[in-house]
Amino acid sequence: MAMARDFDSPWKETLDLFLEAILQMFFSDIHAAIDWSRGYEALDKELHAVVAEGELGSTLADKLFRVYLRDGMDVWILVHVEVQSQPDPDFAQRMFVYHYRIRDRYNRDVASLAILGDERETWRPTEFERSLFGCELRFRFRVVKILDWARKAEVLAASPNPIAPIVLAHLQSLETNRNPEARLQSKWQLIRGLYGRGLN
Repeated sequence: MAMARDFDSPWKETLDLFLEAILQMFFSDIHAAIDWSRGYEALDKELHAVVAEGELGSTLADKLFRVYLRDGMDVWILVHVEVQSQPDPDFAQRMFVYHYRIRDRYNRDVASLAILGDERETWRPTEFERSLFGCELRFRFRVVKILDWARKAEVLAASPNPIAPIVLAHLQSLETNRNPEARLQSKWQLIRGLYGRGLN
């Protein structure tokens, strides 16, 4: 569980500060559909109430946001973003439970998104399915895998998106696990890169 504690809290802060940039980098179609001029609202209390009802475990990095669409209609959607740093066999079911409880409680459309920050290349849950006597349930959710960005390090290094150095930091943390000297060097490289971007 140490890895989850190491990664989840920083990702929660990142979601609070950079929701627009995260959606632009990871879910560009969703980003394009949102009217960012109207802002967005974090619904931490609402998510906590939904999760508490079901005793679904830790919600350290789970975030719920109210956003507005560009289509001119006065509607709003709830975007559930989840950062998962360790493979979890019950993850897809938990995503489904969050989804239907949010939908049921607020009667609003819900986009369920997951950012997977674990080290297992093959772990990619995207749906929850159940069937019984001809009755079928299939829930699919959107996923981005941080490991996939390891092949795009040059793109990340050149990107003006503020999420790019955060993704690089996450990847380098995975790569330098249990290697303090390599981790120190990667931190220096990241810091130099931040200054190179004009950031403090």
